[in-house]
Amino acid sequence: MNAHTPLFSPDSLICPANDIFDKAAAWEALEASFYDAKDDREIRAATVAYLLEARKRGNEAIETAFRAAPFAAHRTTRAYAYLADCLVETAFQVATRHLHKIANPTDAERLCVLAVGGSGRAEMAPHSDIDLLFLTPYKMTAWAESVIESMLYILWDLRLKVGHSSRTIKDCVRLGAEDFTIRTALLEERYLAGDAPLADELKETLWRDLFSGTGPEFIEAKLQERSERHRKQGGQRYMVEPNVKEGKGGLRDLQSLFWIAKYIHRVDDVAELVALGLFTQDEYDSFAKAQQFLWATRCHMHLIAGRAMEQLTFDLQVEVAKRMGYKTHDGRRAVEYFMQDYFRHATHVGDLTRILLTALEASHAKQEPRLLRFFRRRKKAKPGYQIVQNRLNVADEKLFLQDKMNILRLFEEALRTGVLIHPDAMRLVSSHLDLIDDDMRADKEATRIFLDLLLKHGNPERALRRMNELGVLAAFIPEFEPIVAMMQFNMYHHYTVDEHTIQCISNLAQIEREELKEELPIASGILKGGINRKVLYVALLLHDIGKGRDEDHSILGAKIARKVAPRLGLKPDECKNVEWLVRNHLLMSDVAQKRDISDPRTIRGFAKAVKNKERLDLLTVLTVCDIRGVGPDTWNNWKAMLIRRLYSDTETALENGMEAVNRTAREAAAKKALRQALADWDKKDLKIETGRHYPPYWQGLQTGAHVIFARQLRNLTEDEIRIDLKPDEDRDATQACFVLADHPGIFSRLAGALALVGANVVDARTYTTKDGYATAVFWIQDGDGSPYEGSRLNRLRVMIEKTLKGEVIARDALQSRDKIKKRERAFKVPTTITFDNEGSEIYTIIEVDTRDRPALLYDLTRTLAHANVYIASAVIATYGEQVVDTFYVKDMFGLKYHEENRQKTLEKRLRKAIEEGFERAQAE
Repeated sequence: MNAHTPLFSPDSLICPANDIFDKAAAWEALEASFYDAKDDREIRAATVAYLLEARKRGNEAIETAFRAAPFAAHRTTRAYAYLADCLVETAFQVATRHLHKIANPTDAERLCVLAVGGSGRAEMAPHSDIDLLFLTPYKMTAWAESVIESMLYILWDLRLKVGHSSRTIKDCVRLGAEDFTIRTALLEERYLAGDAPLADELKETLWRDLFSGTGPEFIEAKLQERSERHRKQGGQRYMVEPNVKEGKGGLRDLQSLFWIAKYIHRVDDVAELVALGLFTQDEYDSFAKAQQFLWATRCHMHLIAGRAMEQLTFDLQVEVAKRMGYKTHDGRRAVEYFMQDYFRHATHVGDLTRILLTALEASHAKQEPRLLRFFRRRKKAKPGYQIVQNRLNVADEKLFLQDKMNILRLFEEALRTGVLIHPDAMRLVSSHLDLIDDDMRADKEATRIFLDLLLKHGNPERALRRMNELGVLAAFIPEFEPIVAMMQFNMYHHYTVDEHTIQCISNLAQIEREELKEELPIASGILKGGINRKVLYVALLLHDIGKGRDEDHSILGAKIARKVAPRLGLKPDECKNVEWLVRNHLLMSDVAQKRDISDPRTIRGFAKAVKNKERLDLLTVLTVCDIRGVGPDTWNNWKAMLIRRLYSDTETALENGMEAVNRTAREAAAKKALRQALADWDKKDLKIETGRHYPPYWQGLQTGAHVIFARQLRNLTEDEIRIDLKPDEDRDATQACFVLADHPGIFSRLAGALALVGANVVDARTYTTKDGYATAVFWIQDGDGSPYEGSRLNRLRVMIEKTLKGEVIARDALQSRDKIKKRERAFKVPTTITFDNEGSEIYTIIEVDTRDRPALLYDLTRTLAHANVYIASAVIATYGEQVVDTFYVKDMFGLKYHEENRQKTLEKRLRKAIEEGFERAQAE
């Protein structure tokens, strides 16, 4: 805003100023109410009563206007600042004219009220704090103290949050020199009421004695503060529940740009940086759009929450998207379109920060990082490029643009030299994206450079991320554009689709650099042994490219890959493999996490799907990178163990024939291993133990579990319950083994007991012995997805025993615990129930894909028990708010569920249990 423009001109507010606060009417009404007031207490009470109503009317007027123009953030934040100013000014007038009036004030009895911080910028959200500075010329007088106290009591009675300080001009300079937070607040001081010459004197003194000549240190302090803030917020621009104020690419980053610009160039508006040559007009427009969008988002958040809320939580995302007019279409929810816009603006904020800081560095306003000054890596750039401020720039822009291939070569040269790209070069590229046309996409030299970026320099993610942010990636592969900044509205995926893709490629590069050998021995071994890297990198780049449409993203992605892979210069066989990988990129993950991989038929079915060792190797590495690319804590020992076992068994089947994977061989090997583990047992007891179990028991468990059950079953009495709890580090879970007399519904009772103690079941097996005992093993985790600590195991055991003995009724006790958190209620997970009679030789597989909640497994297993369904095992795969519970079942006669009417009856009962439980869990 230019200096000559009034701060609150009529067109700067979202609605007429008098609708927000009518100053003349307010003072007239207050003067009339004071006429009958007996004392100061009544004057203050009358002031508060009137201003409370005025504030309420003003807030309602602003909100109504903002709802009608939901993107008009600038005028809205000005309106809230205007209302706050009016309230503060009125409080000051009442305090100085009526409560503490003095006829002949001395020079010391002068007081000035200034807005600082966000209030000083006149940018306020509905529930922002009001930041005030009470300025006196010398030491605080009794009169000034009384005025300030009366003002604050009035403002507090109005239920306003007021941040305040009382200082002299000398105090401001001294404290501002010591503390950069105070200095930043003073940078934005704005006169509100009182002695205007005092405010002018402060401004002049600050610029002369504090701000002048200290630009570099101020910038360094702001950048350090920014880094620390980003670290606290997760360090990622693409966190799915971003902090709009403090997060990376958020409002505080934009404000930091303004502070730096004002401090160095004394501008009152970022628009002035265009004339100074620090921003182009397009870049300023990008700044203004991002600022408008982020402030609009923040204001809507405050209004919806009814308080100062800065974290854009899942439930708020849905509401804000609705208020801002986003619509659901083309298979994507309104909230996903809204969040895609959010992340695109956040990316622009990062671009603008880089541009301004590099420009300031070039003008020596900002210091170069010390390490770069002292340990500068002098790598010579190829002809046509130059390294400026340790960043790669273009030597001659006209010459550079004569060959469109140079746009891709720039990124290759950046990887080769190991330096970052200069913002001037980024500007040049982003403003000439139209050069990337069909001819260039079909050019062999362009595809060579692009594939080299992926395959030859060891850190492709760096080039891809910058290409993506500048729009080059979407221009070169137009099919990539729809997934740029695309959010997947769920709790499972931590990143946007494009960022997830780059994270996956980063994981692959780390494996190739042998940085994950201990953590990922199988994937590391596959890559070391030789694999088609080109197929793998291209498949990872394209694996989620079909997301966000009505069609299954794996099928659509395969269709897209069929077009893109040949265009990238892959041979026909390579193209087929890329297409197959994209179509089946979830296959290994699904089989490992949703099926019983101890069942030989599961392994044989998976082996038939992959067909050969080459595809098994490719799919294994892709699966590992895909799971790890979902989020920081998604990959764990449990998933590693599942993938490792599935790979190993499938490799055996492919190399030695499908018949190598069979029940008989596994049973014989398991019994032999048990005999060796129990070598101290006498032969009679060993014979009883190896003869009391049915075949599925031997193939479904490892030797360690067989040993535990053998010891638990030994000398067991009819009414005894034996429990063994121990950490299973290989699976990141606690292994809970139970032995007790078998009876219908045993699985459900165990699931209920575990739900009661807050345990999440991740896998389970139950078997019945020939002599009538149930042997059940559950792998459980606590609420944080970790094994239970040793100190908690005893309490766990006591609660489980009470539930199994009937002392605690799980169904009743779970009522209060089976709740869905408010921030998670916005998710919609459709329920799908399928029956599979081919995936197992002796069981029907029932797969229930639905919304997760604490008592879901108990409700499902209780429903199956009531229908006389025998549950042999359950495999639980959780994806954020979504869960897939897979049950291997038989009927009471030991038969599969072949008849369609029986399947439909079971499905109906399961759906009813899910729906009733979901309604109960959502109730307040």
